[in-house]
Amino acid sequence: MLRLSKLTDYAVVVLSRLDQDGAVVGGPGGGGLQTAPGLALSTGMAEPTVAKVLKILGQAGLVEGVRGARGGYRLARSLHDMPLSQVIVAFDGPIALTACVDGAVDACDSEAHCPVRGRWDPVNDAIRQALSGITVADLSAPSGCAPMRAAASIMNLMAE
Repeated sequence: MLRLSKLTDYAVVVLSRLDQDGAVVGGPGGGGLQTAPGLALSTGMAEPTVAKVLKILGQAGLVEGVRGARGGYRLARSLHDMPLSQVIVAFDGPIALTACVDGAVDACDSEAHCPVRGRWDPVNDAIRQALSGITVADLSAPSGCAPMRAAASIMNLMAE
């Protein structure tokens, strides 16, 4: 089963909240800042979890942290310019269904004589393309429109 970590899910929630609050570089109002405690309160998540998510998002270049008494976090760019695949890679690593296709060496004892080696590549490419075509803004949109668009995108790529 392909399943994303809870931290990836939490990251989308935090990013969406930052967007709702107008906390984006160059955004309306000058890109207001949100603190980890404030985000924890508004999302219902534990503050240490929000802090961990923000740290990883910062390392991935998806949010920007500002130090100081009036510091906090804001989006590095609009959610419309943030592919879901970047969030997934930041938290869960490379997007691949099997270890032998994500560049790992000696990940499998049967690697030398595997009859399906390399055959997973088109499947992984289709999944990566589909996830790159979905933005975090699509997931933050009003319910009903984004999930259907995302499902259609994946199904179209799988059919090719």
